[in-house]
Amino acid sequence: MTVRHPIGNVRNIGIMAHIDAGKTTTTERILFYTGITYKIGEVDEGTAVMDWMAQEQERGITITSAATTCYWKSHRINIIDTPGHVDFTAEVERSLRVLDGAIVILCGVGGVEPQSETVWRQADRYQVPRIVYINKMDRVGVDPERAIKQMKTRIGATPVVVQIPIGKEENFRGVIDLVDMKEIDWGDDLLGTRVEVKDITDEHKDEAKEKRNEMLEQLSDVDDGLMEKYLDGAEIPSDEIKRVIRKGTISLQFVPVLHGASFKNKGIHTLLDAVIDYLPSPVDVPAVRGHHPRTFDIETRRASDDEPFSALVFKITSDPFVGALSFFRVYSGKAKIGSFVFNAAKGKDERISRLLEMHANKRKDVKEVHAGDIAALGSMKNLSTGDTLCVRHHPIVLESITFPEPVVSAVIEPKSKIEHTKLAEALGKLSKEDPTFKVIRDPMTGQTLILGMGELHLEVLMDRLGREFGVKANLGKPKVAYKETITAVAEGESKYIRQTGGRGQYGHCKIAIEPLERGVGSTFIDNSKEGVIPKEFVPYVEKGVKEAMETGILAGFPVTDVKITLITGSYHEVDSSSIAFKIAGSLAFKDAVSKADPAILEPIMRLEVVSPDEYLGDIVGDINTRRGKIDEMEMRDGSRVIKAFVPLDEMFGYATTMRTITQGRGLFSMEFLNYKLTPLPIMEGIIAQVEGRIPVHR
Repeated sequence: MTVRHPIGNVRNIGIMAHIDAGKTTTTERILFYTGITYKIGEVDEGTAVMDWMAQEQERGITITSAATTCYWKSHRINIIDTPGHVDFTAEVERSLRVLDGAIVILCGVGGVEPQSETVWRQADRYQVPRIVYINKMDRVGVDPERAIKQMKTRIGATPVVVQIPIGKEENFRGVIDLVDMKEIDWGDDLLGTRVEVKDITDEHKDEAKEKRNEMLEQLSDVDDGLMEKYLDGAEIPSDEIKRVIRKGTISLQFVPVLHGASFKNKGIHTLLDAVIDYLPSPVDVPAVRGHHPRTFDIETRRASDDEPFSALVFKITSDPFVGALSFFRVYSGKAKIGSFVFNAAKGKDERISRLLEMHANKRKDVKEVHAGDIAALGSMKNLSTGDTLCVRHHPIVLESITFPEPVVSAVIEPKSKIEHTKLAEALGKLSKEDPTFKVIRDPMTGQTLILGMGELHLEVLMDRLGREFGVKANLGKPKVAYKETITAVAEGESKYIRQTGGRGQYGHCKIAIEPLERGVGSTFIDNSKEGVIPKEFVPYVEKGVKEAMETGILAGFPVTDVKITLITGSYHEVDSSSIAFKIAGSLAFKDAVSKADPAILEPIMRLEVVSPDEYLGDIVGDINTRRGKIDEMEMRDGSRVIKAFVPLDEMFGYATTMRTITQGRGLFSMEFLNYKLTPLPIMEGIIAQVEGRIPVHR
């Protein structure tokens, strides 16, 4: 039976970083030292507990966010290990939405890398307090001071160094704790189980005093009591220092910085202590906000078992034994097996038949969940990512999770006709699991298109189709997922009249459209006068407009970033119907778009290339030929770092070009930035392809 920990002793944390900074390795060590596993799993050997998918073990990368629960010093820690690859950014996004705190791991050699910046921005957006762990202190070329400097310059963080390393590279032995003023020495013990805590040696005393004073100076800015003692030169107890570090961390004023070498099992104990000492429990973060599903009044829920039950579903996975597994975070109240919860997003009651405490892909049945818990529901078919679960007589809809739009598409078809249904079912399950993966039918060719965040994303999903669902399918060459928009204001009108004997059809509406800012999506507003169009028909006008937006008039791509206003219209007492107004809305929208200077939008990627200096000219020249714009260049450890913005359409196959130019010595990373207007010659080429019945997604 699981011991119930007080809510103040619960920590819901995520582990985030750039690829290869050591996220999964660090998590594996945490599981080992907290007694969850008896053997340390290794990413390089494909035995990591948290990388349980076959593809993760083969590729040595994290693809899905795995959840697990462990215990340290009478505290319960729920951990989510998130992916570092930009193609799986949705996994990071949905995890951050339900976490109270995070460990951001920086590679001591690479410092603040591109995906480190991305996860930092995501954590800023969700106001998640975090601690930084500088890993790989045992590696050749490690430079923790540079990593700390980059935290200030690249991500605008305020680091507070609470530990300094003892030695580095092959001489890294441990850390000096500036709070307790003790040396923590792991020596040469490979398992990291023998640790010596001792007084600071004369060799390190001066440096430790200097760094401690720097730390206390920073802490004085957040606490007047500590400032007085510091200025008076009084001795400050370590408990008070920890309290102030915790206060500043939770209020997002600064970020404590620790050091370690996870692969060599050094630094994990102190990292776990820091999670307990500095990161918030569910009661330390503000009450969660939402709205009433009917009145839309603001509702709040405190993290307490005494409050009405509320929880957010943040992830759905398919499980061969339990069917659909729905991961959720309990924000308030408690729920038992056999009880009913209300799905506020869908307006339905759901019965809880199975509650599970997750440990990567293993699970343990529990009878009850409480405020602050992260758990999973088994056999719940009607749940989707972002659904709010609550009690019917105290309903609340929590703010859902927003996901980036997919930017790459490809045609998919089964290898044999008999697998059509099987493929459709499997794609349906995968799209329910992953909100950045979409399945649509190409209106021009009738083919099935799958859309994702990048080539690797689609490749992994294809791999899963075969392994998990036993479906053999062919995937076309990945293409760009373009969109359409308008660049001018216009009006459109349509009268849909059909008389076929007996009752006819009559729908008439006039709409105005105007362009919106890039990336905000589209809105529909009803500004028609009372009685011009009966209120029951207005939603059908909107429905018709939205259907027309799915296929733009230039090349059949979805239309976005448009404000649509219903101005006026008319109706017939006998012949008007919902279908007539739906068709009229669709035709009026197409009429308006044709007058509003329609244009095609293309996805722009943020590119970072790291290469030896001698290849700089060739790399810049190649980026220019790809319609790229250089943003900045800098030197880093003798290598040249080039940052640029490049259209995704020009970046297919870039890995091969990069290897050729730099003779295999260059690295690059790429992430989606935004959609921008396509230059006219390129736009004309896309339209010509469509008209020539060449597959629409280039």
